[in-house]
Amino acid sequence: MAMPQKALLLVPVGNPPPVLLRDLEEPLALQLGLRVVVGKTALSTPTYAFNKDRAQYHCNAIMRRLVTLMEPGHAMVMGVTDVDLFVPDSPFVLGEADRESKSAVLSVSRLRQGVEGEQLKRRVQVEAIHLAGHLLGLSYCEDARCVMFFAQTPQDCDRKHMSPCNNCRNEFNKLSR
Repeated sequence: MAMPQKALLLVPVGNPPPVLLRDLEEPLALQLGLRVVVGKTALSTPTYAFNKDRAQYHCNAIMRRLVTLMEPGHAMVMGVTDVDLFVPDSPFVLGEADRESKSAVLSVSRLRQGVEGEQLKRRVQVEAIHLAGHLLGLSYCEDARCVMFFAQTPQDCDRKHMSPCNNCRNEFNKLSR
């Protein structure tokens, strides 16, 4: 008997390219067995999360807002945004996931630097799988090719596979039981 699929609510925040959201459904289902539900509500540009000194947006403020959109049946929520994100101890982040609140936010802002089309789509897919992996309980991986490796640059994303390495896959299977 197949496990019932966990539903991931995907929410546009600001103006990310709508096609990129649609492009996440298949890889998230394939790699992590998630059912993707694109939210009916899009959030506007998160001005409440803007930090004037950094000219960036604070992940945690956006994630707190995303949590309020979850409905019964949604196991987790991920915002996809076009704004540049930060957490206090980092110059920028490509995304952030919080296991406790089951929320994540992913930015295409830096991922789109110098690329478009298929390469951008792949970067966004890799990072979405990475963040969803955290929401499902996976930790960072040391293997630079594993989807769970901590990407510090968009080029790191290009090196990563779409799938977890064997160690992370085994861990995932344990967590899914």
